[in-house]
Amino acid sequence: MSRQDGGTPEPHDAGRRSGVPGESPGPAPAGPPPAAPAAPCDALPEAAGARRGRPRSEGVEAAVFDAVVGLLDEGLPLAELSVERIARTAGVGKATLYRRWAGKEELLVDLLRSIEPPDPVLPGTSVRADLVALLESMRERGVAKRNSTLLHNVFAQMQLYPKLWDAYHLTVIEPRRRLALDAVRRGVAGGEIRADLDLEFVNDLLTGPLLLRTVIRPGGSLEPGLAERVVDTVMEGLRPRG
Repeated sequence: MSRQDGGTPEPHDAGRRSGVPGESPGPAPAGPPPAAPAAPCDALPEAAGARRGRPRSEGVEAAVFDAVVGLLDEGLPLAELSVERIARTAGVGKATLYRRWAGKEELLVDLLRSIEPPDPVLPGTSVRADLVALLESMRERGVAKRNSTLLHNVFAQMQLYPKLWDAYHLTVIEPRRRLALDAVRRGVAGGEIRADLDLEFVNDLLTGPLLLRTVIRPGGSLEPGLAERVVDTVMEGLRPRG
């Protein structure tokens, strides 16, 4: 039984402190004073474990991301951005980086995802609402890339490095494309979109205007309401005839 309440001493302590009958008790043996109770002892390891867990890994991630952003802001080309240099700048060991990322490409993709707007949560109320949410997410990412020198520079360089571009395409672009294709499939199944059309072609019709204004014509307008206008215009030609 632990002295968690800071009050009644243990039975063996009482016998030790009582002394011999008729004699004055000697000085109490050294030990913790019977002061106001502290936090229960058995809670301390748990609290320490919490401090050693996720917050520390988040701190490492933040330090690494800050190091990469700093190096890129200084004008370091992606070709010279090595794991060794990132680790040295962040003040961590290479092993720490490799425990979290398989390599530089995976690290950079994670960094880009942390800077870009998050992937949309589809409302699921209608195919139109889902498509508008997806295109609005594309519009927001286009605006973010315009407003961020870092994003603009990284994307400008990234396509020159096939391994990095493939990693970004596989882990970021492809999942978003599948979301859009699934929404189109739901539209076909629900009779909102013609069944005689190729799904990839329909997806291209919807995403094409956003990609045109963010990639091919980077100065094109990305005004609020663009996603709704694109979806409503394209859906006019996608509805079943008759």
